[in-house]
Amino acid sequence: MSNPVLEAVEARADEIRALGPANEALGRLDDQAAKILRDVGAMRMLQPKTYGGLELHPREFAETVMRIAALDGATGWVTGVVGVHPWEMAMADPRVQEEIWGEDPDTWIASPYAPMGLLRPVDGGYVFNGRWQFSSGTDHCRWIFLGGFLADAGGNRVNPPQSVHVILPRADYEIVEDSWDVVGLRGTGSKDVIVKDAFVPDYRVIEYNKVVDGSLAVEAGLTNPAYRLPFSAAFPLGITAAVIGICEGALAHHLDYQRGRVQITGQAVKDDPYVLYAISEAAAEIAAARSALLDNICRIHDAVAAGEEISFERRAVGRRTQAAAAWRAVRAVDEIVARSGGNAMRLDNPIQRFWRDAHVGLTHAIHVPGSVFHASALTEIGIEPPQGPMRSMI
Repeated sequence: MSNPVLEAVEARADEIRALGPANEALGRLDDQAAKILRDVGAMRMLQPKTYGGLELHPREFAETVMRIAALDGATGWVTGVVGVHPWEMAMADPRVQEEIWGEDPDTWIASPYAPMGLLRPVDGGYVFNGRWQFSSGTDHCRWIFLGGFLADAGGNRVNPPQSVHVILPRADYEIVEDSWDVVGLRGTGSKDVIVKDAFVPDYRVIEYNKVVDGSLAVEAGLTNPAYRLPFSAAFPLGITAAVIGICEGALAHHLDYQRGRVQITGQAVKDDPYVLYAISEAAAEIAAARSALLDNICRIHDAVAAGEEISFERRAVGRRTQAAAAWRAVRAVDEIVARSGGNAMRLDNPIQRFWRDAHVGLTHAIHVPGSVFHASALTEIGIEPPQGPMRSMI
């Protein structure tokens, strides 16, 4: 199966790799790095064909994110996060799709989805307020998805809570400069955003539950099974693919660095069976993490294509597989970095940057295993998990 984006990425791999230090120094993607992603069509992989998208298989999306992340972690991360937003936008009201892509199909959409805002009803729509952290790639985006809760006319959150995704143009939110000072993934520019009394027409508001249960894609008349994936399968895919790709990049730099390295004992690494064993074990673990993530999304996609309902248990097991894959790959990187020697920690050695990026990527909420592992274990032994936080990321 031909993947035109991956082929285009390979043709510009050296450029993407070389821009890694510049991205980190800027605290966001360098403009040239963003231009390369536009040139290769990275953000159009899951975009609908009606607006110049490619509608690639989610496996192809994940493979491309992995490759970009192996070249530079920040560039891969932004591809994985921003690249999944056209997937949801394909389900949105045609009016907002036209607003975003009508004149420029390469318009990028930021996030985050965390429900940190309140949406108060007014005539013709809503008034929106809130502050969000971690808006990856936001400097290069002209629209944004933001999570929130519905409020009543008095501005109090309705009960039971009703979660929504709100779509806003760049003029309606503020990007907080100097709000992304972190140890890893510095080049992602995952800054805070603030919304103050923005008016939102009702057609730019999406009920989160309809994305989760797949009914929004049905209502939109989308037949491509990629758009009928559970949100809990589609949304984490690019993020975990980026982390695994970063780990592949760390391994590649480690192998290159160790090739001619002589340890302080005077022994060349190529003659040290213990280090060589650790390298092979780590390589196998990272490869296994990659295979698990890709196999997982293919199985879910095939089930959706066959018209099967993806049950809560199946979603929970899928999330368990995805989260475990990220942890498995990062643990493997720790094993090889610990054997890279002190010079690997010098700032001019890319190994340390990939190592930092991998660990920061692992801190994303979709990689927190506790509630996911808890819920998947309960469902597999035939016990329904409790409502609330145990189900919120599944």
